[in-house]
Amino acid sequence: MLLVRSAVATGEYASSSEVIRDALRDWTHERSLRQQGVAELRAVWQEPLNDKTPGVTVDAVLAGLERKYQAMAEAGDSTA
Repeated sequence: MLLVRSAVATGEYASSSEVIRDALRDWTHERSLRQQGVAELRAVWQEPLNDKTPGVTVDAVLAGLERKYQAMAEAGDSTA
């Protein structure tokens, strides 16, 4: 309540009820944005789950990473 009284005392708001209304508007807006963000994340998460195209196998990913890091290691050795 100290913050509310201070906002009224400094003239930022005319009454404590205005402070509360403004705070509730802000809270409602932030809550709405958060819920929208969660809904967007859920939609993005569902995209790959619904995608029926064949993906890359784990072995292919690991082999590619191994080649990449081996090439990086060899490049680092040749410059030393």
